[in-house]
Amino acid sequence: MTRLNPITTPRHELRAEKARRNREAALAAFVGKKAEIDEMLARLQAFSEDHFNAHPDEINWSHVGTLEHYASLLKRITDSAFGEGEHAA
Repeated sequence: MTRLNPITTPRHELRAEKARRNREAALAAFVGKKAEIDEMLARLQAFSEDHFNAHPDEINWSHVGTLEHYASLLKRITDSAFGEGEHAA
């Protein structure tokens, strides 16, 4: 795509073009971050389905503590995303 000539193009068209490019850049960044999150969620789901690499005969309280830590981190995220907990309105 060609850029507008700032000398011959009216200011309102330049501002509109800049705003359009800014929206496109924001959308591309959003889609990229969403893809990162989707990948992390897929990895976590697979990890959970594999029981967090823990064998039932080997479970001890350290495993519980690790899962409690993971759950607390995820709760911070879900509270923020859904306006719950300390993020409640």
